Amino acid sequence: MAIHGAWILITIISIWCVESKYMVYNTTSKTVPGKLNVHLVAHSHDDVGWLKTVDQYYVGSNNSIQGACVQNVLDSIVPALLADKNRKFIYVEQATKNGGMCMHDEAAPHYIDMIDQTTLGHRFIKREFNFTPRIGWQIDPFGHSAVQAYLLSAEVGFDSLFFSRIDYQDRVKRKAEKSLEVVWRGSKSLGTSAQIFAGVFPENYEPPSKFYYEVNDDSPIVQDDMELFDYNVPERVNEFVAAALSQDKRVNALYSTPSIYTDAKYATNEVWPLKTDDFFPYSDHINAYWTGYFTSRPALKGYVRTMSGYNLAARQLEFFKGKSKAGPNTDYLADALALAQHHDAVSGTSKQHVADDYAKRLSIGYEKAAKVVETVLASITRSSSKTNSGSPCLLLNISYCPASEVDLSNGKNLVVVVYNPLGWKREDVIRIPVIDENVNVKDHGGNKIKAQLLPLQNASLVIRKYYSMIYLGKSPSVTPKYWLAFSASAPPLGFNTYFISSGKREETTIATPSKNHVEISSKGKQKEVIKVGPGNLKLVYSTNQPKLVGYISSKKMIKESVRQSYSFYSGNSDIQQASGAYIFRPNDTDSTKLGDGASFTVLRGPILDEVHQKISSWVYQITRVYKEKDYAEFEFTVGPIPINDGIGKEVVTRISAPMKTNKTFYTDSNGRDFLKRIRDYRKDWTLDVNEPVAGNYYPINLGIYMKDDNKELSILVDRSVGGASIKDGQLELMLHRRLLQDDGRGVTESLSETVCIQNECTGLTIVGKYYLRIDPLGEGAKWRRSFGQEIHSPFLLAFTEQEGDGWANSHVSSFSWMDTFYVLPDNVAMITLEELNDGKVLVRFAHLYEVGEHKDLSVMASVQLKKVFAHKKINKVREMSLTANQGRAEMEKKRLVWKVEGSSEEAPKVVRGGPVDPATLVVELAPMEIRTFLIDFD
Repeated sequence: MAIHGAWILITIISIWCVESKYMVYNTTSKTVPGKLNVHLVAHSHDDVGWLKTVDQYYVGSNNSIQGACVQNVLDSIVPALLADKNRKFIYVEQATKNGGMCMHDEAAPHYIDMIDQTTLGHRFIKREFNFTPRIGWQIDPFGHSAVQAYLLSAEVGFDSLFFSRIDYQDRVKRKAEKSLEVVWRGSKSLGTSAQIFAGVFPENYEPPSKFYYEVNDDSPIVQDDMELFDYNVPERVNEFVAAALSQDKRVNALYSTPSIYTDAKYATNEVWPLKTDDFFPYSDHINAYWTGYFTSRPALKGYVRTMSGYNLAARQLEFFKGKSKAGPNTDYLADALALAQHHDAVSGTSKQHVADDYAKRLSIGYEKAAKVVETVLASITRSSSKTNSGSPCLLLNISYCPASEVDLSNGKNLVVVVYNPLGWKREDVIRIPVIDENVNVKDHGGNKIKAQLLPLQNASLVIRKYYSMIYLGKSPSVTPKYWLAFSASAPPLGFNTYFISSGKREETTIATPSKNHVEISSKGKQKEVIKVGPGNLKLVYSTNQPKLVGYISSKKMIKESVRQSYSFYSGNSDIQQASGAYIFRPNDTDSTKLGDGASFTVLRGPILDEVHQKISSWVYQITRVYKEKDYAEFEFTVGPIPINDGIGKEVVTRISAPMKTNKTFYTDSNGRDFLKRIRDYRKDWTLDVNEPVAGNYYPINLGIYMKDDNKELSILVDRSVGGASIKDGQLELMLHRRLLQDDGRGVTESLSETVCIQNECTGLTIVGKYYLRIDPLGEGAKWRRSFGQEIHSPFLLAFTEQEGDGWANSHVSSFSWMDTFYVLPDNVAMITLEELNDGKVLVRFAHLYEVGEHKDLSVMASVQLKKVFAHKKINKVREMSLTANQGRAEMEKKRLVWKVEGSSEEAPKVVRGGPVDPATLVVELAPMEIRTFLIDFD
């Protein structure tokens, strides 16, 4: 820590796992005025998977490194802690700093997942120890987010937050100015009400030189046996005192904890520097920006995000039916997702076998949660026990859905149950593979629904066959011919049912390839272009080089030149600093363009148009423009990335428009606040630009946008990626990376993901999506927020078969758990609805907008709990801290109020929602506010 006053915190790291024994040490020492008070904090460091899996760390196998085994050790020491109340506090605090199931990453996780994993840990600690953590301890993540500061620190009741990894240039300046300790105000909306005292370690998270007692470290141990020749107590004491004196004054050393240290700092009544925004990107020395991991292992990142949305919906359904104590439940998936938020999991920075372990846990959790979904849907639709109600289709991204690929010629109907986990009524286009073109779609009222068939392209079928063999160990038994697309709607927190039957096509159209056409420009010249889109939005393509050249929205009155391209950066293989799992270091600022000779096919229909482009032999893209949607959807297939030329590749896509953006663009913080970014600039220090590409990359969980005086161009993503604006009027996303060298940060493996069938392996292929929209200035926020929530929480689809047309007579075909005429406000989402093991129900509502973000929606909103839970009786509502381990009012009473440099009058006034009246049960939410409740139902 930098020294404000005379306190310094020295950490002593223990990274090994042994039988659970502990040594009694004196914690009764006090700080001494006038001396340099050195707080000795011994701490463990548990990577729940990195070089070894979480299980291997615990049992001690695969001993390339050993960890501290937190939850398993906690389980084994509980009896001793509970038996000795005097030691209980100190050991619990040392074992549970931060208190989550893991020390999550801060770049790649979505805020909902960060909340969930921290809640699991906090409630575990409360249950086992009756203890409430009050210190944030994020010492290992590779850069630090604004959401971590205000949401996962201040809003969970922490009094301070300690971390280590900030840019080396920033650290040098802060050490010189003694500003390593600050008050961090991460949210402009919540301001002073959610600020946190934050401390940055002066040298990563290691102790002073010669006092690093790591395994195999050469720091001499303290030998206190005077009979031995290597007795060294005087020397080691003198070295310790010298290390402390190098910072200032006389020395008083005491065994301490982060809480004791925090209280000592608070007692000084000092005024602290103010920090806003975040600590991204992070570089630990020249040419070493840790921005590659924003994209590393994109398949795992996509899987985590998909499971996050599925878990949210499955827990809602579990609540509606009642959580089973004996049968399947969603707990395993919640645990697997919690582990996956670790800073070497979703970050993509673990060894391959560890990444496989994370995915395996998610897969097992999904299977268990899917049984819950199936059981609940069978129950609430009143399905008979003979009906297989609820079969899911997780592999739709590779065109594989056995439940929909059924023969309907025998008179059966395919029943599609569409569940909507959002609190708004919602309409979207569903796409499922089918084996026959003679199909029709009806809603639950028997009305015919307009549908469209799109021929499955060969590229999709190749991926389907190959990856189903990898996932399932067998090739599909049938081969579908088409995607069936139709528009489906569902009420808030409810479902609708659709029926697909065989017969003469009446409302179903087969999309056919269209021909190019010639347009005459205003100057009388012919331009070979083609417009794509059946509705208000049109994308314009040049047919000469085939590529995107324009964007037209008649509804928004926008006509703009837009270009899209693919290219790759060559990964640097310099032995001094290579590009790898953590580090993004391209060989050059220029990238190699892909697809000058790309071909394309346009498929047109009444619901959507598709543009199929083969960019190169290993990059394929489908662009979709929907009749009823005002955005374009880009589905990319990248891989296997070739490396037989000896060059690692980092694949990017770029969207550009003639916009004067003045080096400025905006990226989200863990899916919440959008932060302003300026190319080659840092607000806190003068940046020495040594990596003009990697040094301008930022993590993206929700989206990235740029704007000028008239309009804003937004891109939303389906998973965590890295992104930047390297040139004005241009946004780029890194989609996939495959590299040949390790970057020297401990993994000792190159990031070269492969998939294998028997002994034949090839590079990993990624299928993902991003979305594009252009709006008039000031109007893009509504799409980013509303559609961003839909991306995270898509429709949950379940399938079954039914003889004849008798479903409606024996089943509930449409239902909402909310009041018939009620929906949540446009600016509010329900991000948690979960029945806990004690029978209470955990509910969270989130305001989706920042202060000043939207002229109509950045205002106070209200939610009527009685109408949200119209089919249940509410007995009691108690507002809790974000992680539900203490009452909100109790937390606010304990909160330390820190003084900040500058006048307090300069800080904008913070508005919060008021208390919930027990009679009306109306919840108010101010911009960016998240409120958490425990509810008892009758």
